[in-house]
Amino acid sequence: MNEVRPNDLDAKLLELARAVQSTGYAFTTPTPATHARVNARPGSAWAQDLAGVLGWSRPFHEGLLPPHILALMREAGVLVPGDAGLRSAVRLSSLDGLLFVHSAYPTTAADSVFFGPDTYRFARAILTRLEQGGPVRRAVDIGCGAGPGAILVARACPNAEVLAVDINPSALRMTRVNAALAGVQVAAVDSNLLSAVPGSFDLIVSNPPYLVDPDARAYRHGGGALGAGLSLAILDAALERLAPGGTLLLYTGVAIVNGTDPFKTAVLAQIGGSGASWTYEELDPDVFGEELDGGAYAAADRIAAVILTFKKWE
Repeated sequence: MNEVRPNDLDAKLLELARAVQSTGYAFTTPTPATHARVNARPGSAWAQDLAGVLGWSRPFHEGLLPPHILALMREAGVLVPGDAGLRSAVRLSSLDGLLFVHSAYPTTAADSVFFGPDTYRFARAILTRLEQGGPVRRAVDIGCGAGPGAILVARACPNAEVLAVDINPSALRMTRVNAALAGVQVAAVDSNLLSAVPGSFDLIVSNPPYLVDPDARAYRHGGGALGAGLSLAILDAALERLAPGGTLLLYTGVAIVNGTDPFKTAVLAQIGGSGASWTYEELDPDVFGEELDGGAYAAADRIAAVILTFKKWE
């Protein structure tokens, strides 16, 4: 299911993550803007500990880390040499007692696997939904990234079939490693939305990219004029594939323009007459404020984080 095979890079990455976990390591990943500010402080140019290397993504000197961790980084292919010391190609972040491997800062590559404050809000929404009960026999996380959504569902519902789908091979790799690290069964599948997975689902969760990215990087670019294209496509897929009584939990960001929410307007048009109950909540009124400086968001008041919960009638 998690496809972490002996003697391959994934197995070594899993071994590295377990070794780091055994040290009591913990790190909460902030926004990229906060990350940049903290790393720019005097005395923060070089890592001084494991969190500096695997959390803050700072360069480090070879003698800083325990030899076995340095060796595992090299064997896993995540040790990056450079003119200014060594760097890690991955980060490890803490969430609800678990560790997750994801891409190092800055996430500039097209196949970067993002993890940050959106992930924590998404996780809280999932945990709240799971606390409300109700059977989950089959679940899927659309656009799984590092896999936190699927992994939290699989941990809470050990008898359920849980799938994690993404179009980014790096994300699927991270999901497999993170599921094995968490000790849960998750099937990571290369799929554009639900095109490669059959059947219906009791629970669909998703935290898709929702920004307008000039480089159209998969982990960041939501499509459409204001980044809502993918979120609306996920809603459309869920309308077709939710089982009776099933729930969609969609966490996304929306651009508020002249005091109105065009994403909510589009959602209402899409779910009208669909035979469902739903809620729409603004979780954070102001995220990624730096995006408002120009470009696609030149006329936006703010970008808000929202959660759409949609339950199909039985």
